[in-house]
Amino acid sequence: MTEQMTRTQARGVLLPLALAQFICSFAGSNMNVMINDMSEDLNTTVQGIQVAITIFLLVMAALMIPGGKLTDKYGRKRLFMLGLVIYGVGALISAVAPGLPVLILGNSILEGIGTALLIPPVYILTTLLFHDLGSRARAFGAISAMGGIGSAAGPLIGGLITSAISWRAAFVFQALIIVAIVLLSRKIKDPLPADPTRKFDLLGAILSAGGLILIVLGILATDNSLMLMVVLIGSGVLVLVGFFLSVRAKERTGQEPLLSTSLFRNKTSNLGLITQNAQWLMLLGFSFIVASFLQVVRGYNAIETGIIFTAATVGLLASSLGAGPLSKRFAQRTLIMSGFALTTVGMIFEVLFVRNTQTPWAFVPGLLLTGVGVGLMLTPSVNVVQSSFPESKQGEISGLSRSVSNLGSSLGTAIAGTILVAGIASTPGQNYAIATFVLAGIGVVGLAAAAFLPRKITSPVEEPAR
Repeated sequence: MTEQMTRTQARGVLLPLALAQFICSFAGSNMNVMINDMSEDLNTTVQGIQVAITIFLLVMAALMIPGGKLTDKYGRKRLFMLGLVIYGVGALISAVAPGLPVLILGNSILEGIGTALLIPPVYILTTLLFHDLGSRARAFGAISAMGGIGSAAGPLIGGLITSAISWRAAFVFQALIIVAIVLLSRKIKDPLPADPTRKFDLLGAILSAGGLILIVLGILATDNSLMLMVVLIGSGVLVLVGFFLSVRAKERTGQEPLLSTSLFRNKTSNLGLITQNAQWLMLLGFSFIVASFLQVVRGYNAIETGIIFTAATVGLLASSLGAGPLSKRFAQRTLIMSGFALTTVGMIFEVLFVRNTQTPWAFVPGLLLTGVGVGLMLTPSVNVVQSSFPESKQGEISGLSRSVSNLGSSLGTAIAGTILVAGIASTPGQNYAIATFVLAGIGVVGLAAAAFLPRKITSPVEEPAR
């Protein structure tokens, strides 16, 4: 088989993989513009819809590490296809949900589980098919662009569908995209054979998922009871400590744990994971804040809210599509730092420009800068983490990477929603400003982490530069 044939096949594989990332990211943000419609139709509250969104993101984060590990045992394509089926069933159940509990079952639980199974294979297959940093950056650029567009354009697409038909049609749209991905994925070949003999660390999976769930639930409980918050977060920390102790015990006895402690000995990867968590925390948290403000405070409907979000979509699309060329001209660290700087400034602009005017145009500069910033740093952060490990570790690091990113998404929605519901300030507008400044502070933390990344990233599968 010629090298050109190999490249052609790899590009063909990218379409269903990128679409899969798109629809999962779309699911995490499109409900933001349906808050009023869904809460009225399902006889619930804005906080109820926020809980459904957060649980969806949390299920993804909690199960992403086990999902990544299972790819080694059952194969990347098999897990990818299984995840698509579960996701599609969840979308259809959500479309006919008579109330919040059924919505949570379909959207939060089944779509969350499906995403946790199908997303790790997306990043593992991409890493295995593209070997050098440049081609891998272009591939991750396409996938990250689709993921970013899914998050940024989710409000616009969701708004259009909700206004033209119904919020339920948005879930039918997701199911149709899933069918298209299944058809496009028929020619995908798994580059590595599955190993059914590999044991799966069930205890580790339960402990890791339980710890993450308790921590996020603790954040959600802040506005109801500070004591409950402390108990839940403290319990989550203890469960995670138990998880790492079980990992160490398995490693000492020669057993294979859910997650190798060696993954955390790579300084470059650790810093990359911090930036990934911060990026998705800011993106999903800010999306929730702006969408809620437009609908609850300004009284805009779903389509009006979605149109305003177009500024972020345009910015994110432009910078994400330039990931490949930019990676050739600038260091990954430079791109990530620039992304955090632009995103943070964009959030501050949003508060300064919006608070003294009623014109919707005031939202454009902040959303545009935020979109450009997020799109600029998504791809290099993924590339830094995935390229830090050889093929044998791709299942583990992909699961960990996606778990950290989705944990950031769930934390962003939980933190933003908690600040808004808690009513810290005397007026609603001030609460939205406080929540935005908190997210901007996260951006400063991400910028500081990116500053410690090395200028040159060398993949362990390549010969080190002499």
